[in-house]
Amino acid sequence: ICDDSSLRHLTGLHRPGAAGMDGLGNATDPSCLQQPPVAIDIIKDLDIFGIILYSVLTLMALLSVLIYMEEAVYIYKKVPSPKKSAIMWVNGAAPVIGVTSCVGMWIPRSSMFTDFTAASYFAIVIYMFLVMMIEECGGDEAFLKRCGRDRLRISTGPCCCCCPCLPYAGISRRTLFLLKAGSFQFALLKTVFTILSIVLWANGNFDLADLSITGAAIWINPFVGILTIIALWPVSIIFKHVQGLLRSLKIIPKFAMYQMVLILSQLQSAIINILAMGGTIACAPPFSSQARGTFMNQQLLIMEMFIITLVTRMLYRRAYDPLDKTDEHEEDNKDN
Repeated sequence: ICDDSSLRHLTGLHRPGAAGMDGLGNATDPSCLQQPPVAIDIIKDLDIFGIILYSVLTLMALLSVLIYMEEAVYIYKKVPSPKKSAIMWVNGAAPVIGVTSCVGMWIPRSSMFTDFTAASYFAIVIYMFLVMMIEECGGDEAFLKRCGRDRLRISTGPCCCCCPCLPYAGISRRTLFLLKAGSFQFALLKTVFTILSIVLWANGNFDLADLSITGAAIWINPFVGILTIIALWPVSIIFKHVQGLLRSLKIIPKFAMYQMVLILSQLQSAIINILAMGGTIACAPPFSSQARGTFMNQQLLIMEMFIITLVTRMLYRRAYDPLDKTDEHEEDNKDN
């Protein structure tokens, strides 16, 4: 159900007339049942507000990329391997999501592919953030030497935060391998499921709006959600253990920014898509309800990722001095 006079302005598109509108101005417009418009139609229908809106959002996405490139050059020169590769991957999350959202905004029919690209990249970021925390401690060997006598608290989110009775796990090479494998599986399987979804979509078997029991999306998406939770668990375990040790390196605000990107790119998108499929977000020709929900989410993500890019630059563009090799528990161990 469309109210063209009130919704046309919000999309920045000017439609001289809408076929099928009745005298009350409310009707089911044929555009509400069609797929999103092509890019050339978007450009032709832009009014002054739309031109300003698209220009500002595109500028934000481009500035995010430029800021990231400048930061990447600095990190490449100042930080030793393999820490610098992990930092570059983590820093690239916000610019990549911003750019893919910008592409989806200009080319609405590519939204599924841009969303898949951003989600696959962030799956790698989850694993790289775990690697980055370990590398900030000096690498695997230094982490085991520094924390080998400690025990890991595994009753953390998002899996087991409600299970404080779970036993603590000792830190060993096997434990470290299992933690890395828990996050790496998502980076690998998310890419596999993305390729599978595209193949099924090309064959006409995959549709994000098809939530019937016979649709592929209802089976793939929950399984990917479970893999996501499993991948986030090792990151939370390591962060809880090293947050005191790496406090001087601002690991807490870095983790907060990583969590912010996760929430905005995954949870916000899911909420808006659910509202769109439920009809809460109204159709605004030439956008259907679902296409308009995706359009709104892309606009929000471009602005949010631009702000996060600025914040992460302040956190990561710093002097990377080696961490103090003194064991933070050494004095306590001597006293004991």
